[in-house]
Amino acid sequence: MSSSNAAGFGLQAVPMLETSRLLMRGYRADDFAAYAAMGQAPDFYRYLSPGPMPTEDVWSMLLRSTGHWALMGYGFWAIEEKASGRFIGAIGYVDRKRNIEPPIGDTPEIGWVLAPDTHGQGYATEAVAAAIAWGDVHFHHARTMCIIHPDNQPSLRIAEKFGYREYARTTYKGEPIVMLERAGRG
Repeated sequence: MSSSNAAGFGLQAVPMLETSRLLMRGYRADDFAAYAAMGQAPDFYRYLSPGPMPTEDVWSMLLRSTGHWALMGYGFWAIEEKASGRFIGAIGYVDRKRNIEPPIGDTPEIGWVLAPDTHGQGYATEAVAAAIAWGDVHFHHARTMCIIHPDNQPSLRIAEKFGYREYARTTYKGEPIVMLERAGRG
């Protein structure tokens, strides 16, 4: 069989990234239960949605990420804590074709979410560093961006630590957001 699936889309293996404490890998079906449970925690969804994440939305997100890798050659990784083997969050790049002003266009958008019980342990910093290193190679040091709720100070600090700078404030789906960019390095 060729390297394309029956629908004609190219298959894109999700590269595994490893840090000292984390494995960043493609999603597995057994990540769903842990992700769905995280989506019910107010400390998880407070900057992402107005309420708990419906399980069907979590499932759609897992499927969307798998499709993103197949169509775009990038997407989100599941974050697994190496010591326990536990799914603790997600990080990656997307092209969501958001209806937003100012427009994002084709700029890869990085994002990350972690289980509330892992906050403050440096996992987000570790995962973002690995994702950015991969992105710099994959995107040839091109500009990337992210959107973060203005009250999410921990994520804003992480973004700034890695060179993301605010370039606009706007709303998206009725919520205020800060748009940040990291200039291309090449």
